[in-house]
Amino acid sequence: MNKNVLITGASKGLGLALSYIFARENYNLALCARSETDLYNLKKEINDKHPSLLVFAKSVDVTIKKDLILFGNEAKSFIGHIDVLINNVGIFIPGKITEEEDGVFEKMIQTNLAPAYFLSRLFAPDMIKKKKGHIVNICSTASFVAYVNGGSYCISKYGELGLTRVLREELKPHGVKVTAVLLGATNTNSWVGSGIEESRIMDPVDVATTIWNAVNLPSNAVIEELTFRPQLGDID
Repeated sequence: MNKNVLITGASKGLGLALSYIFARENYNLALCARSETDLYNLKKEINDKHPSLLVFAKSVDVTIKKDLILFGNEAKSFIGHIDVLINNVGIFIPGKITEEEDGVFEKMIQTNLAPAYFLSRLFAPDMIKKKKGHIVNICSTASFVAYVNGGSYCISKYGELGLTRVLREELKPHGVKVTAVLLGATNTNSWVGSGIEESRIMDPVDVATTIWNAVNLPSNAVIEELTFRPQLGDID
């Protein structure tokens, strides 16, 4: 019987790479992102290549709590119990706390932190009942290293790492695994137009493959925090 994975921010970058890998490994998928067109194309591609899989895809504004929860409940109805939850959706807006436009803080929290909180609350109880499951939160090296021009992004990612660590403590007695992925510069939309050469940043396929391996450790082992950086180090 196939297992089921839910991935937010699934249509591009790391989310897209994760979608391909989990489909290849015969997981049914629940996918959300902002772009309805990109999601439709992804769903069609996976269905064509893996016709036996269930794929639920929906365009969702994750900053709207009721829409996010509705997506989660619809996903459960369509593909069943969620075995792996990957909270991947995120956005980066550079700026200093003292200079950011009004509303940036709220947008960072509502995009980078709140969806992981709400979806974890939605799916963790079922995982506890089954005494298994895995929650993966895609955090950032900005979750533990503050930097100038990081502003509210750093704040939101510090919060996401804190959420992950609390979940780990709450869920480990129940057989549920929790992993924080502390991600450095990766070839995603955040770096489009940056002028940085692709060879200087990481390939999302490599990151996704490592996450897949982490999810598939024996039941008595977990990677709590997984840090990725380009070989030459962080990019200033």
